[in-house]
Amino acid sequence: MSSVLTIKDLTEEEFTLPGNAACPGCAAALSLRIALKVLGPKTIMIVPASCISVIQGYYPKTPCRVPVLNVAFASTAAAGSGAVAALELKGKSGVKVLCWAGDGGTADIGLQALSGAAERNENMIYVCYDNEAYMNTGTQRSGATPRAAFTTTTVTGKLERKKSVPEIMIAHRIPYVATACAAFPLDFASKLKRAESMPVRGLKYIHLLSPCPPGWRFPAEKTVEVGKLAVMTGMWILYEWYDGGYNLTGPSKALLEKSRRRPLKDYLSIQGRFGHLKEEDLESLQRDVDEHWEEFSKKLGIRA
Repeated sequence: MSSVLTIKDLTEEEFTLPGNAACPGCAAALSLRIALKVLGPKTIMIVPASCISVIQGYYPKTPCRVPVLNVAFASTAAAGSGAVAALELKGKSGVKVLCWAGDGGTADIGLQALSGAAERNENMIYVCYDNEAYMNTGTQRSGATPRAAFTTTTVTGKLERKKSVPEIMIAHRIPYVATACAAFPLDFASKLKRAESMPVRGLKYIHLLSPCPPGWRFPAEKTVEVGKLAVMTGMWILYEWYDGGYNLTGPSKALLEKSRRRPLKDYLSIQGRFGHLKEEDLESLQRDVDEHWEEFSKKLGIRA
């Protein structure tokens, strides 16, 4: 696998233009800018109902300089499959199909289409930008909302744990699965490049944590700080899976030892969506993180 990209490896050319409809501090818009710099102009983007369907432009204007197909909420991976088939039928090579969907359109409403595309091993890249709720429609909880988080439909905190879509995708045995975080753009860029350049055909899936200032209730200028805290506290693990094995990436490589992780409270206390938690709730969530790392550590270094 190739090394981590540097800022010099990214083109100065822009494929998302300024003046779009993103909220201030939107991590999804920042990450989309990075993604298109990596994948370039020969990319077709598939977008379901989501924040991105607004960000990429109100008709008749759009800030995206690549073709964008806006589709129904549940159909991202199905539409991507159709685009792949059309390109193959027309004999067009070198064109990337990028599915870019939120957690609602991936973990919940679009999961059946994604599972079908993974079972068929469609030759495309699928990025779930995970802001951990249905942000475009008013911050309702999704399957990817973490336990105890406030949303407008879980006003006392969500009771259930976050659904692990990356693990679901690994179970499909597709060529490549990775997690990323908008606060570490070069790690994300490297994984996109890796997915694009793998010689094996098939579906490559990247699950991107995308902090949301209005939905998570933190100041817009704190987006990168919040994302970094998610990783440095161990709440979000950066890793990739390919050839039957796991690798830690970025800062997560140094966090197997619990003493190196920052207290989870540092991450939770900066967000209003966790402002209702009591000390015992914080301790319970910290145990969840520690247990997750213990489980994950058993997976490392084991290749099929």
